[in-house]
Amino acid sequence: MHRETITVIKVRGVLMVTMPADPDDATISALQEKTLEAMEEYEARGLILDLSRVDTLDSYFARTVTETGKMVNLMGGQTIIAGMRPAVAITATQLGLNLAFIRTALGVDQALDLMSEEHPV
Repeated sequence: MHRETITVIKVRGVLMVTMPADPDDATISALQEKTLEAMEEYEARGLILDLSRVDTLDSYFARTVTETGKMVNLMGGQTIIAGMRPAVAITATQLGLNLAFIRTALGVDQALDLMSEEHPV
């Protein structure tokens, strides 16, 4: 996969990224880079990271998602992970994933609602 496989769109002042089912390390790195660039470019108030297609989570992916959430927070935004599958949630817990700066939602609709509650349009 290449950098072009990660699309960052702006919806209601929030960045939206849907991860592919089995992202490689280059795709995961592109996620972080493109997200942070878009945070600055669009002056977004947050990020919704849709993991509903992701089947597996490795330590690099988990660490990069956590770091990206912290970076978005440092830039003044909120990060919400949406659609995490049960197997991915189990793996994240086993890896000791620290979601201190990140909220979670069952799906994208709920994530948009949460973002709107915190930062009305």
